[in-house]
Amino acid sequence: MRLLMDDEGLGWDEAWDVTTRAIAYTNHTVLPEALEKWSQSVMWKLLPRHMEIITEIDKRFVELIHSTRPDLEDKVNSMCILDNNPQKPVVRMANLCVVTSHTVNGVAQLHSDILTSELFADYVSIWPTKFQNKTNGITPRRWLRFCNPELSNIITKWLKTDEWVTNLDLLVNLRKFADNEDLQAEWASAKMANKKRLAQYILEITGVSIDPNSLFDIQVKRIHEYKRQLLNILGAIYMYKKLKEMSPEERSNATPRTIMIGGKAFATYINAKRIVKLVNDVGSVVNTDPEVNNYLKIVFVPNYNVSVAEMLIPGSELSQHISTAGMEASGTSNMKFALNGCLIIGTLDGANVEIREEIGEDNFFLFGATADEVPKLRKDRENGLFKPDPRFEEAKEFIKSGAFGSYDYNPLLDSLEGNTGYGRGDYFLVGHDFPSYMDAQAKVDEAYKDQKKWLKMSILSTAGSGKFSSDRTIAQYAKEIWNIEECPG
Repeated sequence: MRLLMDDEGLGWDEAWDVTTRAIAYTNHTVLPEALEKWSQSVMWKLLPRHMEIITEIDKRFVELIHSTRPDLEDKVNSMCILDNNPQKPVVRMANLCVVTSHTVNGVAQLHSDILTSELFADYVSIWPTKFQNKTNGITPRRWLRFCNPELSNIITKWLKTDEWVTNLDLLVNLRKFADNEDLQAEWASAKMANKKRLAQYILEITGVSIDPNSLFDIQVKRIHEYKRQLLNILGAIYMYKKLKEMSPEERSNATPRTIMIGGKAFATYINAKRIVKLVNDVGSVVNTDPEVNNYLKIVFVPNYNVSVAEMLIPGSELSQHISTAGMEASGTSNMKFALNGCLIIGTLDGANVEIREEIGEDNFFLFGATADEVPKLRKDRENGLFKPDPRFEEAKEFIKSGAFGSYDYNPLLDSLEGNTGYGRGDYFLVGHDFPSYMDAQAKVDEAYKDQKKWLKMSILSTAGSGKFSSDRTIAQYAKEIWNIEECPG
Protein backbone atom coordinates (compact mmCIF):
# COMPACT_ATOMS: atom_id res chain seq x y z
CA MET A 1 0.00 0.00 0.00
CA ARG A 2 2.82 2.40 0.86
CA LEU A 3 4.73 1.72 -2.35
CA LEU A 4 1.65 1.90 -4.56
CA MET A 5 0.35 5.13 -3.04
CA ASP A 6 3.51 7.03 -2.14
CA ASP A 7 5.85 5.93 -4.94
CA GLU A 8 3.44 5.00 -7.75
CA GLY A 9 0.76 7.63 -7.10
CA LEU A 10 -2.26 5.28 -6.90
CA GLY A 11 -5.34 6.24 -4.88
CA TRP A 12 -6.40 4.18 -1.85
CA ASP A 13 -9.06 2.09 -3.60
CA GLU A 14 -6.86 1.15 -6.55
CA ALA A 15 -3.88 0.40 -4.29
CA TRP A 16 -6.07 -1.69 -1.98
CA ASP A 17 -7.41 -3.69 -4.93
CA VAL A 18 -3.91 -4.51 -6.19
CA THR A 19 -2.59 -5.27 -2.71
CA THR A 20 -5.37 -7.62 -1.67
CA ARG A 21 -5.15 -9.52 -4.96
CA ALA A 22 -1.38 -9.86 -4.52
CA ILE A 23 -1.42 -11.20 -0.96
CA ALA A 24 -2.54 -14.52 0.52
CA TYR A 25 -2.03 -15.68 4.11
CA THR A 26 -0.90 -19.15 5.12
CA ASN A 27 -1.36 -19.65 8.84
CA HIS A 28 1.15 -22.14 10.27
CA THR A 29 0.08 -22.41 13.90
CA VAL A 30 -2.68 -21.73 16.40
CA LEU A 31 -0.20 -21.18 19.25
CA PRO A 32 -0.80 -17.76 20.84
CA GLU A 33 2.91 -16.90 20.98
CA ALA A 34 3.15 -17.25 17.20
CA LEU A 35 0.12 -15.05 16.48
CA GLU A 36 2.27 -12.00 16.88
CA LYS A 37 1.23 -8.73 18.49
CA TRP A 38 3.54 -5.79 17.82
CA SER A 39 3.83 -2.75 20.04
CA GLN A 40 2.02 0.27 18.57
CA SER A 41 4.45 2.70 20.19
CA VAL A 42 7.47 0.94 18.66
CA MET A 43 5.72 0.77 15.28
CA TRP A 44 4.84 4.48 15.37
CA LYS A 45 8.45 5.31 16.23
CA LEU A 46 10.07 3.09 13.58
CA LEU A 47 7.45 2.95 10.81
CA PRO A 48 5.10 5.93 11.15
CA ARG A 49 3.85 5.83 7.55
CA HIS A 50 3.08 2.12 7.79
CA MET A 51 1.15 2.77 10.99
CA GLU A 52 -0.89 5.46 9.27
CA ILE A 53 -1.86 2.91 6.62
CA ILE A 54 -2.58 0.16 9.17
CA THR A 55 -4.76 2.58 11.13
CA GLU A 56 -6.73 3.38 7.96
CA ILE A 57 -7.11 -0.33 7.09
CA ASP A 58 -8.43 -0.96 10.61
CA LYS A 59 -10.81 2.04 10.45
CA ARG A 60 -12.29 0.85 7.14
CA PHE A 61 -12.64 -2.72 8.40
CA VAL A 62 -14.52 -1.56 11.50
CA GLU A 63 -16.78 0.58 9.29
CA LEU A 64 -17.45 -2.49 7.12
CA ILE A 65 -18.66 -4.42 10.17
CA HIS A 66 -20.80 -1.53 11.40
CA SER A 67 -22.45 -1.07 8.00
CA THR A 68 -22.91 -4.68 6.87
CA ARG A 69 -22.80 -6.91 9.96
CA PRO A 70 -24.42 -5.24 12.98
CA ASP A 71 -24.75 -8.73 14.48
CA LEU A 72 -20.96 -8.70 14.96
CA GLU A 73 -20.88 -5.40 16.89
CA ASP A 74 -19.96 -7.18 20.12
CA LYS A 75 -17.07 -8.94 18.34
CA VAL A 76 -15.46 -5.80 16.89
CA ASN A 77 -12.98 -5.38 19.72
CA SER A 78 -11.51 -8.86 19.15
CA MET A 79 -11.69 -8.72 15.33
CA CYS A 80 -10.11 -5.33 14.68
CA ILE A 81 -6.43 -4.98 13.89
CA LEU A 82 -5.49 -2.36 16.49
CA ASP A 83 -5.86 -3.39 20.11
CA ASN A 84 -5.95 -0.02 21.87
CA ASN A 85 -5.71 -1.35 25.40
CA PRO A 86 -4.19 1.64 27.25
CA GLN A 87 -1.88 -0.67 29.22
CA LYS A 88 -0.34 -2.26 26.13
CA PRO A 89 -1.62 -1.11 22.71
CA VAL A 90 -0.60 -3.56 19.98
CA VAL A 91 -1.07 -4.37 16.29
CA ARG A 92 -2.60 -7.84 15.90
CA MET A 93 -0.63 -9.17 12.96
CA ALA A 94 -2.80 -12.24 12.29
CA ASN A 95 -5.90 -10.06 12.11
CA LEU A 96 -4.08 -7.76 9.68
CA CYS A 97 -3.21 -10.77 7.52
CA VAL A 98 -6.80 -12.05 7.42
CA VAL A 99 -8.30 -8.66 6.58
CA THR A 100 -5.71 -7.88 3.89
CA SER A 101 -5.48 -11.23 2.08
CA HIS A 102 -7.63 -12.60 -0.72
CA THR A 103 -7.16 -16.16 0.60
CA VAL A 104 -6.38 -17.65 4.01
CA ASN A 105 -5.34 -21.28 4.46
CA GLY A 106 -4.21 -23.74 7.08
CA VAL A 107 -1.67 -26.48 6.41
CA ALA A 108 -3.61 -29.67 7.27
CA GLN A 109 -7.31 -30.40 7.12
CA LEU A 110 -7.75 -30.52 10.91
CA HIS A 111 -5.77 -27.29 11.30
CA SER A 112 -7.84 -25.52 8.64
CA ASP A 113 -11.04 -26.76 10.31
CA ILE A 114 -9.86 -25.29 13.63
CA LEU A 115 -9.07 -21.96 11.92
CA THR A 116 -12.55 -21.72 10.42
CA SER A 117 -14.50 -23.04 13.41
CA GLU A 118 -12.53 -21.36 16.20
CA LEU A 119 -9.62 -18.98 15.60
CA PHE A 120 -11.03 -17.05 12.60
CA ALA A 121 -14.69 -18.10 12.83
CA ASP A 122 -16.03 -14.51 12.89
CA TYR A 123 -14.09 -13.58 9.74
CA VAL A 124 -15.44 -16.72 8.03
CA SER A 125 -18.96 -15.39 8.60
CA ILE A 126 -17.99 -12.24 6.64
CA TRP A 127 -15.90 -13.91 3.90
CA PRO A 128 -16.86 -17.61 3.71
CA THR A 129 -15.04 -18.17 0.40
CA LYS A 130 -11.76 -16.67 1.62
CA PHE A 131 -10.71 -19.75 3.62
CA GLN A 132 -9.12 -22.94 2.25
CA ASN A 133 -6.94 -25.89 3.26
CA LYS A 134 -3.58 -26.75 1.75
CA THR A 135 -2.07 -29.80 3.43
CA ASN A 136 1.70 -29.55 3.66
CA GLY A 137 4.03 -31.75 1.65
CA ILE A 138 7.68 -32.82 1.55
CA THR A 139 9.95 -33.36 -1.41
CA PRO A 140 10.56 -37.05 -2.21
CA ARG A 141 13.81 -36.09 -3.92
CA ARG A 142 15.47 -35.25 -0.61
CA TRP A 143 13.39 -37.26 1.84
CA LEU A 144 13.53 -40.61 0.06
CA ARG A 145 15.63 -40.64 -3.12
CA PHE A 146 18.62 -38.78 -1.67
CA CYS A 147 18.59 -39.79 1.99
CA ASN A 148 17.54 -43.43 1.50
CA PRO A 149 19.07 -44.76 -1.74
CA GLU A 150 18.78 -48.41 -0.62
CA LEU A 151 15.01 -48.20 -0.23
CA SER A 152 14.66 -45.99 -3.32
CA ASN A 153 16.36 -48.58 -5.51
CA ILE A 154 14.04 -51.30 -4.21
CA ILE A 155 10.98 -49.15 -4.93
CA THR A 156 12.21 -48.43 -8.46
CA LYS A 157 12.88 -52.13 -9.04
CA TRP A 158 9.40 -53.26 -7.95
CA LEU A 159 7.52 -50.42 -9.66
CA LYS A 160 9.67 -50.91 -12.79
CA THR A 161 10.06 -47.12 -13.07
CA ASP A 162 11.72 -44.25 -11.24
CA GLU A 163 8.92 -41.85 -12.21
CA TRP A 164 7.67 -42.04 -8.60
CA VAL A 165 10.41 -39.48 -7.82
CA THR A 166 8.34 -36.82 -9.61
CA ASN A 167 4.91 -38.50 -9.32
CA LEU A 168 4.71 -39.81 -5.78
CA ASP A 169 1.17 -41.13 -6.28
CA LEU A 170 2.80 -44.09 -8.09
CA LEU A 171 3.88 -45.44 -4.70
CA VAL A 172 0.35 -46.77 -4.24
CA ASN A 173 1.31 -49.58 -6.64
CA LEU A 174 3.53 -51.05 -3.91
CA ARG A 175 0.37 -52.19 -2.13
CA LYS A 176 -0.08 -55.20 -4.37
CA PHE A 177 3.39 -56.46 -3.35
CA ALA A 178 3.03 -55.84 0.40
CA ASP A 179 2.73 -59.58 1.19
CA ASN A 180 5.49 -60.61 -1.21
CA GLU A 181 8.26 -62.35 0.74
CA ASP A 182 10.97 -61.30 -1.73
CA LEU A 183 10.03 -57.62 -1.38
CA GLN A 184 9.81 -57.96 2.39
CA ALA A 185 13.29 -59.50 2.52
CA GLU A 186 14.76 -56.69 0.39
CA TRP A 187 12.88 -54.10 2.45
CA ALA A 188 14.25 -55.58 5.69
CA SER A 189 17.78 -55.59 4.28
CA ALA A 190 17.57 -51.90 3.32
CA LYS A 191 16.19 -51.00 6.74
CA MET A 192 18.96 -52.92 8.52
CA ALA A 193 21.65 -51.18 6.46
CA ASN A 194 20.23 -47.81 7.51
CA LYS A 195 19.94 -48.90 11.15
CA LYS A 196 23.59 -50.01 11.22
CA ARG A 197 24.69 -46.70 9.72
CA LEU A 198 22.65 -44.83 12.32
CA ALA A 199 24.01 -47.00 15.16
CA GLN A 200 27.56 -46.18 14.08
CA TYR A 201 26.71 -42.45 14.03
CA ILE A 202 25.15 -42.59 17.51
CA LEU A 203 28.23 -44.39 18.85
CA GLU A 204 30.55 -41.77 17.36
CA ILE A 205 28.71 -38.71 18.67
CA THR A 206 27.40 -39.96 22.03
CA GLY A 207 29.55 -42.96 22.96
CA VAL A 208 26.39 -45.03 23.43
CA SER A 209 26.37 -48.43 21.74
CA ILE A 210 22.91 -49.36 20.43
CA ASP A 211 21.73 -52.68 19.03
CA PRO A 212 20.55 -52.55 15.38
CA ASN A 213 18.33 -55.54 16.16
CA SER A 214 16.30 -53.52 18.67
CA LEU A 215 13.26 -51.47 17.71
CA PHE A 216 14.48 -47.99 16.73
CA ASP A 217 11.94 -45.57 18.24
CA ILE A 218 12.61 -41.92 17.32
CA GLN A 219 11.11 -38.52 18.19
CA VAL A 220 12.90 -35.55 16.64
CA LYS A 221 11.36 -32.06 16.55
CA ARG A 222 11.51 -28.77 18.44
CA ILE A 223 11.38 -29.33 22.18
CA HIS A 224 8.01 -27.93 23.25
CA GLU A 225 5.52 -28.91 25.92
CA TYR A 226 2.72 -29.30 23.36
CA LYS A 227 4.85 -31.75 21.32
CA ARG A 228 5.11 -33.77 24.54
CA GLN A 229 8.64 -35.12 24.63
CA LEU A 230 7.79 -35.26 28.34
CA LEU A 231 5.13 -37.90 27.64
CA ASN A 232 7.71 -39.88 25.68
CA ILE A 233 10.33 -39.88 28.44
CA LEU A 234 7.75 -40.58 31.16
CA GLY A 235 6.70 -43.61 29.13
CA ALA A 236 10.34 -44.67 28.83
CA ILE A 237 10.78 -44.27 32.60
CA TYR A 238 7.76 -46.49 33.22
CA MET A 239 9.13 -49.10 30.78
CA TYR A 240 12.47 -49.03 32.61
CA LYS A 241 10.83 -49.47 36.02
CA LYS A 242 8.80 -52.44 34.79
CA LEU A 243 11.88 -54.07 33.24
CA LYS A 244 13.70 -53.68 36.56
CA GLU A 245 10.85 -55.45 38.34
CA MET A 246 10.80 -58.41 35.92
CA SER A 247 12.58 -61.70 36.40
CA PRO A 248 15.29 -62.54 33.84
CA GLU A 249 12.85 -64.99 32.22
CA GLU A 250 10.15 -62.33 31.90
CA ARG A 251 12.67 -59.85 30.52
CA SER A 252 13.69 -62.28 27.80
CA ASN A 253 10.18 -61.92 26.30
CA ALA A 254 10.38 -58.11 26.16
CA THR A 255 10.78 -56.31 22.83
CA PRO A 256 14.23 -54.64 22.87
CA ARG A 257 13.86 -50.93 22.15
CA THR A 258 16.19 -48.00 21.52
CA ILE A 259 14.48 -44.65 22.15
CA MET A 260 16.10 -41.63 20.48
CA ILE A 261 14.94 -38.08 21.18
CA GLY A 262 16.40 -35.01 19.50
CA GLY A 263 15.56 -31.37 18.98
CA LYS A 264 16.37 -27.83 20.06
CA ALA A 265 14.87 -25.87 22.94
CA PHE A 266 14.38 -22.12 22.66
CA ALA A 267 16.98 -20.25 24.72
CA THR A 268 14.59 -18.99 27.42
CA TYR A 269 12.18 -21.94 27.45
CA ILE A 270 13.07 -23.31 30.88
CA ASN A 271 10.73 -26.31 30.95
CA ALA A 272 11.97 -27.39 27.52
CA LYS A 273 15.53 -27.27 28.88
CA ARG A 274 14.42 -29.37 31.86
CA ILE A 275 12.95 -31.98 29.51
CA VAL A 276 16.25 -32.20 27.62
CA LYS A 277 18.11 -32.67 30.91
CA LEU A 278 15.65 -35.34 32.05
CA VAL A 279 16.13 -37.32 28.83
CA ASN A 280 19.89 -37.19 29.30
CA ASP A 281 19.72 -38.09 33.00
CA VAL A 282 17.42 -41.05 32.35
CA GLY A 283 19.65 -42.23 29.50
CA SER A 284 22.75 -42.08 31.73
CA VAL A 285 21.12 -44.45 34.23
CA VAL A 286 19.33 -46.81 31.83
CA ASN A 287 22.20 -47.23 29.39
CA THR A 288 24.63 -48.29 32.13
CA ASP A 289 22.24 -50.64 33.94
CA PRO A 290 23.46 -54.15 33.10
CA GLU A 291 20.15 -55.73 34.10
CA VAL A 292 18.12 -53.95 31.44
CA ASN A 293 20.38 -52.26 28.90
CA ASN A 294 20.05 -55.17 26.48
CA TYR A 295 16.32 -54.39 26.39
CA LEU A 296 16.19 -50.60 26.61
CA LYS A 297 18.49 -47.75 25.62
CA ILE A 298 17.65 -44.04 25.72
CA VAL A 299 19.68 -41.55 23.67
CA PHE A 300 19.42 -37.79 23.33
CA VAL A 301 20.67 -37.01 19.81
CA PRO A 302 22.62 -33.73 20.01
CA ASN A 303 22.59 -30.87 17.51
CA TYR A 304 19.58 -32.04 15.55
CA ASN A 305 19.46 -30.59 12.02
CA VAL A 306 18.55 -31.61 8.47
CA SER A 307 21.75 -33.59 7.95
CA VAL A 308 21.11 -35.57 11.13
CA ALA A 309 17.49 -36.10 10.07
CA GLU A 310 18.68 -37.58 6.78
CA MET A 311 20.33 -40.33 8.82
CA LEU A 312 17.72 -40.76 11.56
CA ILE A 313 14.65 -41.00 9.34
CA PRO A 314 15.80 -43.87 7.07
CA GLY A 315 16.96 -45.78 10.16
CA SER A 316 13.73 -45.37 12.10
CA GLU A 317 11.08 -48.05 12.61
CA LEU A 318 8.69 -46.25 14.96
CA SER A 319 8.28 -42.49 15.09
CA GLN A 320 6.46 -40.52 17.77
CA HIS A 321 4.11 -37.68 16.75
CA ILE A 322 2.30 -37.27 20.01
CA SER A 323 1.25 -33.61 20.34
CA THR A 324 -1.86 -32.64 22.28
CA ALA A 325 -4.67 -32.87 19.73
CA GLY A 326 -5.53 -29.54 18.12
CA MET A 327 -2.13 -27.94 18.74
CA GLU A 328 0.09 -29.16 15.87
CA ALA A 329 -0.85 -27.36 12.68
CA SER A 330 0.50 -30.09 10.42
CA GLY A 331 3.96 -31.44 11.04
CA THR A 332 6.09 -32.58 8.13
CA SER A 333 8.51 -34.95 9.86
CA ASN A 334 5.55 -37.32 10.25
CA MET A 335 5.36 -37.38 6.44
CA LYS A 336 9.12 -37.97 6.11
CA PHE A 337 9.04 -40.90 8.50
CA ALA A 338 5.95 -42.47 6.90
CA LEU A 339 7.48 -42.11 3.43
CA ASN A 340 10.52 -44.09 4.61
CA GLY A 341 8.40 -46.98 5.86
CA CYS A 342 8.47 -45.94 9.50
CA LEU A 343 5.32 -46.64 11.51
CA ILE A 344 3.81 -43.85 13.58
CA ILE A 345 2.52 -43.78 17.13
CA GLY A 346 0.49 -40.62 17.39
CA THR A 347 -2.57 -38.59 18.25
CA LEU A 348 -5.27 -37.40 15.86
CA ASP A 349 -3.51 -34.09 15.35
CA GLY A 350 -2.21 -32.11 12.40
CA ALA A 351 -1.39 -34.17 9.31
CA ASN A 352 -1.45 -37.37 11.40
CA VAL A 353 -5.16 -37.49 10.65
CA GLU A 354 -4.61 -37.57 6.90
CA ILE A 355 -1.56 -39.86 7.09
CA ARG A 356 -3.65 -42.39 9.00
CA GLU A 357 -6.39 -42.15 6.39
CA GLU A 358 -3.94 -42.68 3.54
CA ILE A 359 -1.85 -45.53 4.97
CA GLY A 360 -4.73 -47.30 6.73
CA GLU A 361 -5.89 -47.25 10.34
CA ASP A 362 -4.38 -50.69 10.99
CA ASN A 363 -0.90 -49.33 10.17
CA PHE A 364 -1.00 -46.47 12.69
CA PHE A 365 -0.71 -46.76 16.49
CA LEU A 366 -3.37 -44.31 17.68
CA PHE A 367 -3.91 -42.99 21.19
CA GLY A 368 -5.06 -39.93 23.09
CA ALA A 369 -7.85 -37.40 23.31
CA THR A 370 -9.26 -35.86 20.14
CA ALA A 371 -9.21 -32.12 19.44
CA ASP A 372 -12.92 -31.69 20.21
CA GLU A 373 -12.47 -33.42 23.60
CA VAL A 374 -9.53 -31.29 24.75
CA PRO A 375 -11.41 -28.15 26.01
CA LYS A 376 -13.71 -30.19 28.28
CA LEU A 377 -10.80 -32.27 29.58
CA ARG A 378 -8.91 -29.09 30.47
CA LYS A 379 -11.94 -27.73 32.28
CA ASP A 380 -12.39 -31.02 34.14
CA ARG A 381 -8.71 -30.83 35.13
CA GLU A 382 -9.18 -27.31 36.48
CA ASN A 383 -12.23 -28.45 38.45
CA GLY A 384 -10.39 -31.34 40.09
CA LEU A 385 -12.28 -34.05 38.19
CA PHE A 386 -9.17 -35.73 36.74
CA LYS A 387 -8.23 -39.11 38.24
CA PRO A 388 -4.65 -39.99 37.26
CA ASP A 389 -3.77 -43.49 36.07
CA PRO A 390 -1.60 -45.35 38.64
CA ARG A 391 1.09 -45.86 35.97
CA PHE A 392 1.36 -42.10 35.48
CA GLU A 393 1.80 -41.54 39.22
CA GLU A 394 4.34 -44.37 39.38
CA ALA A 395 6.52 -42.80 36.67
CA LYS A 396 6.49 -39.38 38.38
CA GLU A 397 7.26 -40.86 41.79
CA PHE A 398 10.19 -42.76 40.32
CA ILE A 399 11.73 -39.45 39.20
CA LYS A 400 11.05 -37.90 42.61
CA SER A 401 12.77 -40.85 44.29
CA GLY A 402 16.10 -39.65 42.91
CA ALA A 403 16.55 -42.67 40.64
CA PHE A 404 17.93 -40.39 37.92
CA GLY A 405 20.08 -38.10 40.03
CA SER A 406 19.72 -35.24 42.49
CA TYR A 407 18.50 -32.53 40.10
CA ASP A 408 15.25 -30.95 41.30
CA TYR A 409 12.62 -31.92 38.72
CA ASN A 410 9.71 -30.72 40.87
CA PRO A 411 9.12 -27.57 38.78
CA LEU A 412 8.78 -29.75 35.66
CA LEU A 413 6.61 -32.32 37.38
CA ASP A 414 4.50 -29.57 38.91
CA SER A 415 3.53 -28.51 35.38
CA LEU A 416 1.63 -31.82 35.30
CA GLU A 417 -0.23 -30.98 38.51
CA GLY A 418 -2.64 -28.25 39.53
CA ASN A 419 -1.78 -24.56 39.52
CA THR A 420 1.07 -24.75 42.03
CA GLY A 421 2.89 -21.65 40.87
CA TYR A 422 4.95 -23.56 38.31
CA GLY A 423 2.29 -25.39 36.33
CA ARG A 424 -0.91 -24.81 34.42
CA GLY A 425 -2.86 -27.82 35.56
CA ASP A 426 -1.35 -30.17 32.95
CA TYR A 427 -2.56 -27.93 30.13
CA PHE A 428 -1.13 -30.33 27.54
CA LEU A 429 -3.00 -33.36 28.99
CA VAL A 430 0.07 -35.57 29.48
CA GLY A 431 -1.66 -37.25 32.42
CA HIS A 432 -4.91 -37.86 30.57
CA ASP A 433 -3.22 -39.40 27.54
CA PHE A 434 -0.58 -41.40 29.44
CA PRO A 435 -2.60 -44.63 29.90
CA SER A 436 -3.71 -44.82 26.27
CA TYR A 437 -0.13 -44.00 25.22
CA MET A 438 1.24 -46.90 27.24
CA ASP A 439 -1.46 -49.20 25.87
CA ALA A 440 -0.50 -48.17 22.32
CA GLN A 441 3.18 -48.81 23.11
CA ALA A 442 2.26 -52.31 24.31
CA LYS A 443 0.63 -52.89 20.91
CA VAL A 444 3.85 -51.69 19.26
CA ASP A 445 5.85 -54.24 21.27
CA GLU A 446 3.53 -57.05 20.19
CA ALA A 447 3.43 -55.99 16.54
CA TYR A 448 7.24 -55.81 16.34
CA LYS A 449 7.54 -59.44 17.40
CA ASP A 450 5.78 -60.46 14.17
CA GLN A 451 8.38 -59.18 11.70
CA LYS A 452 6.44 -60.34 8.65
CA LYS A 453 3.43 -58.31 9.74
CA TRP A 454 5.63 -55.33 10.67
CA LEU A 455 7.32 -55.34 7.26
CA LYS A 456 3.95 -55.40 5.52
CA MET A 457 2.82 -52.41 7.60
CA SER A 458 6.07 -50.63 6.75
CA ILE A 459 5.58 -51.20 3.01
CA LEU A 460 1.96 -49.99 3.25
CA SER A 461 3.17 -46.87 5.06
CA THR A 462 5.41 -45.94 2.12
CA ALA A 463 2.71 -46.96 -0.37
CA GLY A 464 0.21 -44.61 1.26
CA SER A 465 2.50 -41.57 1.36
CA GLY A 466 1.89 -40.32 -2.20
CA LYS A 467 -0.45 -37.52 -1.13
CA PHE A 468 2.25 -35.89 0.97
CA SER A 469 4.51 -34.74 -1.85
CA SER A 470 5.25 -31.01 -1.92
CA ASP A 471 4.64 -31.28 -5.69
CA ARG A 472 0.95 -31.81 -4.92
CA THR A 473 0.90 -29.02 -2.35
CA ILE A 474 2.57 -26.51 -4.68
CA ALA A 475 0.27 -27.45 -7.57
CA GLN A 476 -2.75 -26.80 -5.33
CA TYR A 477 -1.44 -23.41 -4.24
CA ALA A 478 -0.82 -22.51 -7.89
CA LYS A 479 -4.24 -23.59 -9.12
CA GLU A 480 -6.56 -22.88 -6.19
CA ILE A 481 -5.00 -19.77 -4.63
CA TRP A 482 -2.96 -18.06 -7.35
CA ASN A 483 -4.80 -19.26 -10.47
CA ILE A 484 -1.56 -19.75 -12.40
CA GLU A 485 -0.49 -22.42 -14.88
CA GLU A 486 2.66 -24.50 -14.83
CA CYS A 487 5.43 -23.08 -17.03
CA PRO A 488 5.94 -25.24 -20.13
CA GLY A 489 9.26 -27.09 -19.81
